Amino acid sequence: MDWWLCLVVVVLVVVGGESSVGGENVTYDGRSLIIDGKRKLLFSGSIHYPRSTPEMWPSLIAKAKEGGLEVIQTYVFWNLHEPQPGQYDFSGRYDLVKFIKEIQAQGLYACLRIGPFIESEWTYGGFPFWLHDISGIVYRSDNEPFKVILHNILFQKYSRARAPAHIENEYQNIEAAFIEKGPPYVRWAATMAVGLQTGVPWIMCKQRDAPDPVINTCNGMRCGETFEGPNSPNKPSMWTENWTSFYQVFGGEPYIRSAQDIAFHVALFIAKNGSYVNYYMYHGGTNFGRTGAAFVTTSYYDQAPLDEYGLIRQPKWGHLKQLHKAMKFCSITLLQGVQTNFSIGQLQEAYMFQEDSGGCVAFLVNNNGKDTANVQFHNASFELLPKSISILPDCQNVIFNTATVETGYDERMTTLGHMFDYVDGWQEFKDVIPNFSDTSIKSNTLLEHMNMTKAESDYLWYISRFQRNPDCTNPMLHVESLGHLVHAFAGETYFGVAHGSHDVKGFIFESPILLNDDVTNISLLSVMVGLPAMFDAPRGDDPVALNLSTMGKGEAWVNGQSIGRYWISFHTSKGTPSQTLYHVPRSFLIPSANLLVLFEEVGGDPLHISLDAITISSVQNHYGHLSQ
Repeated sequence: MDWWLCLVVVVLVVVGGESSVGGENVTYDGRSLIIDGKRKLLFSGSIHYPRSTPEMWPSLIAKAKEGGLEVIQTYVFWNLHEPQPGQYDFSGRYDLVKFIKEIQAQGLYACLRIGPFIESEWTYGGFPFWLHDISGIVYRSDNEPFKVILHNILFQKYSRARAPAHIENEYQNIEAAFIEKGPPYVRWAATMAVGLQTGVPWIMCKQRDAPDPVINTCNGMRCGETFEGPNSPNKPSMWTENWTSFYQVFGGEPYIRSAQDIAFHVALFIAKNGSYVNYYMYHGGTNFGRTGAAFVTTSYYDQAPLDEYGLIRQPKWGHLKQLHKAMKFCSITLLQGVQTNFSIGQLQEAYMFQEDSGGCVAFLVNNNGKDTANVQFHNASFELLPKSISILPDCQNVIFNTATVETGYDERMTTLGHMFDYVDGWQEFKDVIPNFSDTSIKSNTLLEHMNMTKAESDYLWYISRFQRNPDCTNPMLHVESLGHLVHAFAGETYFGVAHGSHDVKGFIFESPILLNDDVTNISLLSVMVGLPAMFDAPRGDDPVALNLSTMGKGEAWVNGQSIGRYWISFHTSKGTPSQTLYHVPRSFLIPSANLLVLFEEVGGDPLHISLDAITISSVQNHYGHLSQ
């Protein structure tokens, strides 16, 4: 979700500090992007390389291509690649070059969103935490220390690769908060990006006043209805984030967006002269380790056309594939013809594209979400299903209707696999609750968590000593926090837990406590428990996931690789966990003696954990079925 500057390239290869870009050039006019002198109607999909594994990349890209996409879009995750100043990591899941080469090998375009600030429900928005310690820095503002860092990261590291820079994140949403420092920062960022002279167009999403020649674009679910259009007649209409569902948070239910709804709004956007649509996400993947932002689940955009495991989600994937095929069949007339629109009913309208050569394409739109409409167009009758668009490539015959799903419906299944129910296989290591005299840092005020841990840990103990007052007969512990969660102890006694949520940023913990006659240690935050167990890899090639439904809150590792945070004890309004299955990529496993380690805060039952296989099973298609 962001304001972005992006390049569409055929090939981006960086080897030994040198680079080459395939393709003649990329430009644009008021109708579309132009690649090698030809206007392009482009469908793109977001797939983030660190949210999957190198072993998964070829299959993900191939399925995207088969689904009718021509562009793969990804962020570049600065905090992964430069965790400390001057220390770089492009190995394993972080191998951006390998990912781009795989896109190239399959004949697709790449769209890079370099940032440096990316948001993306990613920890610290993609910024490395060491920026926090630079003297005088103010992020995302007309601030010299911040601008120097951005200038260096872009010109020193990316200009050699002739790659573009993604500079901000839906900045217009917060620009007013920076008062006089906001607008000049926008102008500076655009000028710096264009100054890279990459020879490709630059884009800012959700920024109406994007300076020329930067293209302003739309993000959201209904850009055909909400987008005001480019801020210049010389810029094309582009939809840079079409949310295929929405990210999920702990304590929240999944957001289900139907295939019909996505198809309707894509068709409407194209009917209104749109020429570029990117699906965010096409494959969401997994927030491995501690990479997810506050309260965001480990599973990311699981409802996308390719689910968390890389399996095809039907009918969403197939219905959009058919839409892309219909659009491509019409693309020459759509890009070359003159568009007109007119009413064909109270809530119905027609958009028509006509070429001088006689080519004609029509979109018949029924905006009524409840009733079927019978309309007249070109002396013929057409029945339009509720909230649907029919595409007529010759202005006579319908080849696609957004509400008519011809793709079969699939259901994801889990098959019980390895059980971790053997007591002797587990070892338990409990953290010792520290006391005041053992603390390494003492202060008269509470110290901010992130400043102390430097984002290296989710956990920090706060310990205070309290001398009981004989006149206080009912002592009460009261904690006000702007953090995420707190555990409370008085001495060795546990008094409970409290937490906020994605939408509630602060919380209060309050509980009666028992105090000793002497001094009592009051300890706040977390108790940490590690639970290792050995297991063999399950047979077959199906994706596998840990079923942690009997655990509480913590983090899980397989063979030293974190598969992410889990929070089973945080229930939704329906009384169920937001996520119980946690993806274990096959590449994390070895044939035997795999080591599972759990870091559990609140307690659970590890004997009922299982490693399950994930498969897809077809179900009978029927009209009115809730599609995903």
